[in-house]
Amino acid sequence: MNCKTCQNALPDLLLNPAVAEDSAVWGHIASCPACAQELATLQATLSLLDLWKAPEISPYFDQKLAVRLREAQDEPAAGWFERLKTRLQLNTGRRFRPALAGAMSLLLLVGGGSYGVVSFQHPQQVVQPSAAVKDLQLLDKNEQALQQMDQMLQEDAPAADADTPLPQS
Repeated sequence: MNCKTCQNALPDLLLNPAVAEDSAVWGHIASCPACAQELATLQATLSLLDLWKAPEISPYFDQKLAVRLREAQDEPAAGWFERLKTRLQLNTGRRFRPALAGAMSLLLLVGGGSYGVVSFQHPQQVVQPSAAVKDLQLLDKNEQALQQMDQMLQEDAPAADADTPLPQS
């Protein structure tokens, strides 16, 4: 027998010792100090509970209760805000969980949906030039580079070459 099975049987040993004649449980308790300590702790707790006595009820309990009930009935009815505040403070919230979940999901849908509609912009279509246009642009850049090279060479050339006309595009 393992400790978990034995500890599950301990309440039966304490509450109804006549039924708990199981030798396997008693054998495990005799061989396992942890389970024996658990049994001793539970027995001590039950013996303390046997010593406890309920307090005596006051002889004026009924009269005080009746007065408090009359006072509560005579108070004006609480408004909706006070009732809601009391319910939220004293309630565990189990009633409101489905309504709260629905309200939050609705808020997310409306907020997220309106954010998406307001901030949504159509993407600008990037027009890719065709291969022929790219080639012409490349040639144009090359032609400009060649013109600049020619101008630089002409500035360095002797004055004799000044007769030749400059290339025009």
